[in-house]
Formats: sequence, C-alpha cells, structure tokens
Amino acid sequence: MGDIRIMLVDDNAELRRCVREYIEQQEGMSVSAECSNGVEALEMLGKTAVDVVVLDIIMPQMDGYSFMEEVRRQQIENPPQMIVVSALGRDDFIMRAVEAGARFYMIKPFEMSVLVSRIREVCGQAVSAPENLRVMGPGHAPSLDEKLAGLFLTIGIPAHIKGYQFLREAVKMVVENPDVINRITKELYPGIARRFNTSASKVERAIRHAIEVAWSRGRIDTLNKAFGCKVAVREDKPTNGEFIAMIADKMALEQRTA
Repeated sequence: MGDIRIMLVDDNAELRRCVREYIEQQEGMSVSAECSNGVEALEMLGKTAVDVVVLDIIMPQMDGYSFMEEVRRQQIENPPQMIVVSALGRDDFIMRAVEAGARFYMIKPFEMSVLVSRIREVCGQAVSAPENLRVMGPGHAPSLDEKLAGLFLTIGIPAHIKGYQFLREAVKMVVENPDVINRITKELYPGIARRFNTSASKVERAIRHAIEVAWSRGRIDTLNKAFGCKVAVREDKPTNGEFIAMIADKMALEQRTA
C-alpha cells in the first residue's frame, strides 16, 4: 500500500507549513498538494490523486462548505475523505460541515498527533499511540468535550438534536462517577434534566432518539473502528444505559492512559 496522499486547503500559509512538516515526519503519509482556497483545491483535484483533504472553513473565493458541496455535486470518482480544521466551534457550523461530507471536525488549535490519527482512521488504518513525536505549531490535548464531539459526529449523531447534548452530559457524569450508571433513572436522567431545565422522561427519550439516529445511518463499522474491536452490530441496538456505559468506559480508559 502506498502513502496516504493528503491535500492541505487553508489560507493560513504558516499553518499549512506546520502541518506539512509534521506530516512529512510520519511513516506512510505525504502531502500531495497545498491550496489557499476551495477554487484552487477543486482545480488541483482534477490533476492530483488525493486520499484525504484537510481543509479550513473560512477561506477567500470559495469556503470549505462550498468546496465539499461542489466535490459531492461533481460526483468525483473515488472522492477524498474530508477532515475540517476550523476555529469555528459552534454546533451549527459543525453540523453543516458533517452534512456536507466531513468525516471529522477539529477545532483550532489542535494536536498534530490527533490530526494524524484521524487521517489514518478515515483511510482505514489502525491507529497506534504516537511515540517520540514532536508536536509542531499550535496544539493542545483534546478535552473530553472535544473527544465526545468528534466521536458522536463520526458515528452519525448530529450536534443540533437534544439527545447529542444529553448524551454528552451523561457520559461526562459517568466518567466522573461510574457508579451513577447503576442509578440511571433515579439520578442520571434527573441530574441532566435539572441542568437543561427539562424533565427526566424527555432526557431519556432524546437520548434514545440520538442512538436510533446513529443506528439508522449505518455507521456501526465506524463505531467499531473507534473502539478497535467489535462493540456493536446493526441488528442489536444498545439500550441508553449500555451505550452511555460503553462510551464512558472508552473515555475513562483514554484519560487513564493519556
């Protein structure tokens, strides 16, 4: 298998340089092209084979949204995977990017090693913990909220539905206090309801809906890849408690091994 071919699309030349230099240190990766806006990137796609596009949203001439929508409209054969890196963190911006075709949405500043892991993941490569890698350019360790946002969006839970917020809160509560999963109806749902000024029954229904949305979109393979093993099958949708516990266990393990 050849190198993963990457196109960088961002009007910030310094950021492109940092990302390019970091990627060039990685085994099995290469930067095939760099562009400062979507117009240049579309033209380059017709000339250069690319596996993954790492792009910003706000750019001159053609922004990231328009670029992804145009790639989809043109029905390009073997279209590249899209990873958005942006300073815009609002849920509606994230949701629009996911609907346009983004596989991951990372908030600037981001950890370079995490970007490399995401690139490998969208290309179906197993992700191992980086060793002795030097982070170049701006970066920070992703927070629990960022990890959950990336995971939920990847498996198809959109950020604009209530269940997204309730699930995120539920997982955080269980990570902080694992025993609360055993009191899901008496403590977990009511606790979330108080924070969002709603009822426990609405919290339960919204979380159930979010899980159903993920299963209906058929991204179970993506969930299994995120865990590194088969944790779910399409025919066996988990209960709210099972799903929350599964995600919380993963997040807690990552925190302990970080």
